[in-house]
Amino acid sequence: MRKFQRLSFRLAVPGALLAGASMLCGADRLTLKEAQEQALKNHPRLLAAAARQEASQFVPKEIRSRYFPVVSGSVTGAGAPGDNSRILAGGLNNPLVLSRFAFGATVSQLVADFGHTSHLAKSADLSARSQGQVTETTRAQIVINVTRAFFEALRAQAVLEVAQETVRTRQLVVNQVETLARNKLKSELDVSFARVNLDEAKLLLSSAENDASSAAAQLSAALGLDAPAAHDLVDEQAPAELPASESTMIADALKNRPEAQQARFDVQAAEEFTRSERALRYPTIRGVVTSGYSPARVDRLDDHWVAGGVNIDLPFLNGGLFAAREAEAGARHRAAREQMRDVETQIARDVRVAYLGAVNAYQRLQLTAQLLEQASKALNLAQARYDLGLGTIVELTQAQLNVTRAQIAQTGARFEFQSQRATLNFERGIR
Repeated sequence: MRKFQRLSFRLAVPGALLAGASMLCGADRLTLKEAQEQALKNHPRLLAAAARQEASQFVPKEIRSRYFPVVSGSVTGAGAPGDNSRILAGGLNNPLVLSRFAFGATVSQLVADFGHTSHLAKSADLSARSQGQVTETTRAQIVINVTRAFFEALRAQAVLEVAQETVRTRQLVVNQVETLARNKLKSELDVSFARVNLDEAKLLLSSAENDASSAAAQLSAALGLDAPAAHDLVDEQAPAELPASESTMIADALKNRPEAQQARFDVQAAEEFTRSERALRYPTIRGVVTSGYSPARVDRLDDHWVAGGVNIDLPFLNGGLFAAREAEAGARHRAAREQMRDVETQIARDVRVAYLGAVNAYQRLQLTAQLLEQASKALNLAQARYDLGLGTIVELTQAQLNVTRAQIAQTGARFEFQSQRATLNFERGIR
């Protein structure tokens, strides 16, 4: 009986390998690095963030255009009955209307606005850099999402292989017990227990198949694919042990995380915008030159003209508009500073939580290895006792169940540790 049992188990292992090979037939080979690169290339969220970043880079150019001359051309034609027509109603204007046709150009140049445009341009520059950090945050989130999905898909595939092997092993036990029962060496009760054990393994297999399909769909979405695709995932080597200094990781995160840099840029942009709004109370000086030619006109007008001047806008009273705008900008500046403090607090919290999660996952990795070792020893003893007729089918099935649970726990702990390490790197701002 013992030789029959060993022979059955040896035949089950190649069957598992063949089943795994057939399941991955036709699938694309995919490493973690390739998955990350594919997600960064295809994901619509990152493409949208990059487009918004590109758009924000044109705003400073729009503002700095005020430093350059504005040249405009004009063509005017008018007809009037006689040379002494007057507009007598309709507002304050030049009432004299003369028949003429003329064209010309006007050049307007900003001379000074006492820092309003320069501070506004700096604020736009900093806002554009802040938007760049939003893109980096999106990039980091996509990388961590695809990394988690990758390890979850690996875990689901590993659990599926455990479930398939469990079904095959328990089917062999059922066949063995049925053969022994037909030879009156075991009772029908043993057959019933073995079949129940097999049905439980089939339920586990059904659940594992569903989890594997769901994980594959999640991975395809994380890769930015429109439809689920089969992938032959390449297992990654488990990372090294965790760093011991939590404070160092928090300092690295506050320095490297794009969210922290974005918050700092937002504070600086708000400060520059406040200065720009404060400069509205000062005069604006602008020079204007205009010239033109009139081929058709009344005789008393020259056929060309050239004029120049300086406009100085002095804001005296505007109902408190500029004061209100400056106060609003100052309040937004204070809000940006508090928002930066909140972001830094959240980053420190996230690093601590990720570190604790990684430590726990590392401990579970060691404990599940010990659990599997003990469960395997117990199964060997239970199998030997059952073969010798000293143990019951209940002991054997319980030992098999314990091994299955230990295998699933170890598989989950292994990929959970890799996922937690990736999460810790993400929280630390390591790219």
